[in-house]
Amino acid sequence: MCGIIGYIGDKKASEVILEGIKALEYRGYDSVGIAVIGEDGKIIIKKDRGMLDEVSKKVDFLEMDGTLGIGHTRWATHGPPSFENAHPHTDCEGKVVLVHNGVIENYLELREELMAKGHKFSSETDSEIVAHFIEEYRKNSENFEAFRKAINRLKGSYAIVCIIEGEKKLFLARRNSPLIVGFGKGEMFCASDFTPMLKYTKKFVPMDEEEIAVVEKDGARFFNLRGNERKKKTIEIKWSAEEAERGGYPHYMAKEIEEQKYSIKESFMVDVRKAGELVKKYEKIDVIAAGTSHHAGLMLKYLFQKELKKKVDVVIASEYRYVALPDKETLVIAISQSGETADTLQAIKFAKKHGAKILAITNVVGSSITRIADETLYMNAGPEIGVAATKTFTSQLAVVYKLAFPERDFSYVADDVAGLIEKIREKAEEISRKLKFAKSVFFIGRGICMPIAYEGALKFKEISYIHGEAYAGGELKHGPLSLIEKGVPVIALVQKDETYEKMIGSIKEVKARGAYVVAITDSEEIGNIVDDAIVVECKEKLLYPFYFIIPLQLIAYYTSVERGINPDKPRNLAKSVTVE
Repeated sequence: MCGIIGYIGDKKASEVILEGIKALEYRGYDSVGIAVIGEDGKIIIKKDRGMLDEVSKKVDFLEMDGTLGIGHTRWATHGPPSFENAHPHTDCEGKVVLVHNGVIENYLELREELMAKGHKFSSETDSEIVAHFIEEYRKNSENFEAFRKAINRLKGSYAIVCIIEGEKKLFLARRNSPLIVGFGKGEMFCASDFTPMLKYTKKFVPMDEEEIAVVEKDGARFFNLRGNERKKKTIEIKWSAEEAERGGYPHYMAKEIEEQKYSIKESFMVDVRKAGELVKKYEKIDVIAAGTSHHAGLMLKYLFQKELKKKVDVVIASEYRYVALPDKETLVIAISQSGETADTLQAIKFAKKHGAKILAITNVVGSSITRIADETLYMNAGPEIGVAATKTFTSQLAVVYKLAFPERDFSYVADDVAGLIEKIREKAEEISRKLKFAKSVFFIGRGICMPIAYEGALKFKEISYIHGEAYAGGELKHGPLSLIEKGVPVIALVQKDETYEKMIGSIKEVKARGAYVVAITDSEEIGNIVDDAIVVECKEKLLYPFYFIIPLQLIAYYTSVERGINPDKPRNLAKSVTVE
């Protein structure tokens, strides 16, 4: 989940890389570092633990001159945040320097092998062994061959960018972790995703599985792990650099909540004809996803089973290999915002190995999931930088609805959402001030809004650091009610459908035990039996999820801000989970 960037050209590399790391910091921020080949041909490294701004002030990255360099922002997997564990890492002589995202699964045995040969390590990371193996192979091979041989020793996942003293080249390798090459004019880039490169180019080559590349200022060459060259085609990304910037908003999350008035409309315009034919063909459908995407999968299940009468199983991606039985009669619908979620990628590889057909729903053109899937639906939500998914969740919902009802035009929802945000913002902020001191908040719902209760609880806990848990209203009596006492907040999703009376009963149960109850509802009457209510107007009962999620996003956002937390960068979390 770390962020990687590399540059070679005529610009000052440290400036390009520092700017790029800022765009990638959402991928990890417990330490940061940059390495540049200076004007004298020597490699200079500056790094430390901490977030980018504080480290940058401390070490002054822009002091480094040179037109070739690499940068990294870390999310710890091996070894705690520290100066030693911060990237870039080097070999014994400091002539091979690299950054790495992923997990080297066989690093312990490789480390022991290298130590037996006299190599000295300065960190606890799995990443450092790669630099030492390159050093070892350089004794008898030229640089490219040494790099290739070292990569072939690795098991696990990796996106690696390496520089070697005396070479005006970037050496890249990729397996189960994203790495994209950007093609400029007389300059080249590479990064974990498109966003830090959009200012300079719109032409990219996403690297394939088990692929290596050599990048010079005028182009790149790609090879398989055996050293055979591969021909590649560039793709063009239409996002602008401005779309990935805050644009005056205090946080990306605030901006992205607002952007739903555009992104929902774009997602409802997705062409689902080919995907729809796949859905018609299969009776057995497995949905695999993680986190927020899993909640979109639950909504797909609701719509497909209740409205289309198809049997759907929704499985958390990391568990799929252990519980599922895919075969050639199975359609697997994989949902991943980034298209790089490691658990989801491994699950669909497992399904494909057993003959299943794969339909992917993702936001990123050229991402790993698109190269495995048989058919892909793009959400067209535009870049989302905040770790907590907002607009990509509603875009996932829009694509799911379009897939379930290809003939319907739901685009008016986007305009309704725009008005709803303005209408309820003040009330959401007021409620957040009452929630900010809570130790735990419960979310309850039923029917079509149950997945929204799950998503609301996830949003709340991940950015406010207050425990949030969602339950079906009917489950209260089966355990959770023992935790309800005076003042405990309960957020109830109450829609006027067949679940309405049952939800009123659940509200009365928690009120009888002293709970502070907030209702998200389309019923004016509910205000008489709860402590606070946000009333929304929904034109169609089928579309409740779009209207009910907006208040929950705003409540989570404002609670985070009230507690002095940066909602864009929740601790211990990263935007793209690219390690298992």
